[in-house]
Amino acid sequence: MTGLLIGAMFGAVFVFVNTHDPLGGTAVLLLRVAAGLAAAGVLALWFTAARGRQGTGGRQGADASARGAMFGRGYLAVVAAEAILLFGGLRVLAALGAPEQANVAWVALVVGVHFVALAPIWKSWDIAVPGAVLSLLGVAGLALAPTSVAAWVPVLSGVLSGIVLLAGALTVGWRTVAAVPR
Repeated sequence: MTGLLIGAMFGAVFVFVNTHDPLGGTAVLLLRVAAGLAAAGVLALWFTAARGRQGTGGRQGADASARGAMFGRGYLAVVAAEAILLFGGLRVLAALGAPEQANVAWVALVVGVHFVALAPIWKSWDIAVPGAVLSLLGVAGLALAPTSVAAWVPVLSGVLSGIVLLAGALTVGWRTVAAVPR
């Protein structure tokens, strides 16, 4: 659930940072409020799951060892590669004179690929689907960045990526909470 909470927070950030022109003021406000409510919903699910696990007795030790395995060498390798690709790619885009809007598309692509790469390491295929969608939104944004519709790239690659992350976190969080024994 902590991974879902982190994903939801990043999803909300994607929405908050990328809701601006060419979107109108009402759309910006509605998207930001919806993102905030979705992130708060994931937080509530996180607390509900934590409370449910406290009542299950001996599961906490197993959960701690599972968390340790989740953040092992494979995870560290993926995160290191993600950081290198993220910051290195942004520098390459700047050196190539890419429009500023390409940056959010690159971030969406790298974050999406990171989720796809983590799915087999964590044996959690729930994250592969949003990862694939973010990757596609990133590629689409990179393709549109040098065109006359570049102003819409933050909506396509940023806002929609945030919505995907928030929807995925809410869905998996809801299913997780529903599966916790009472």
